[in-house]
Amino acid sequence: MTDEIFEARLRTKDGQAVIDLIGEINGQAERGLMDVYHSAERLNPGAVILNFSQVSYINSTGIALIVNLLARAMKSRLELRVYGLSPHYSEIFQITRLTDYLKVFPDEPSAVTNRP
Repeated sequence: MTDEIFEARLRTKDGQAVIDLIGEINGQAERGLMDVYHSAERLNPGAVILNFSQVSYINSTGIALIVNLLARAMKSRLELRVYGLSPHYSEIFQITRLTDYLKVFPDEPSAVTNRP
């Protein structure tokens, strides 16, 4: 844990909303993450894709934020996809069974096309 400030940036790629996550995902990230996610929802994308490739740390509160996003996505009937997870966080997502409800991809092109 390096105490990096969290940032989330929204962009689109082939009709999908891509949220680039940067820094640490913890309680401090809640407002920024939710604000960007709401903006993504308003785009009516085919899916919302979370890019974890620049995330340095996720604590238990950060995992809870991801679960909250997943619940919102399911309620809105939006598919939530992720890529860029480090091996450690990929294992955490498996242990917490997040991978039962969201799709994990190795890279952005795979996530955008929905093909591993």
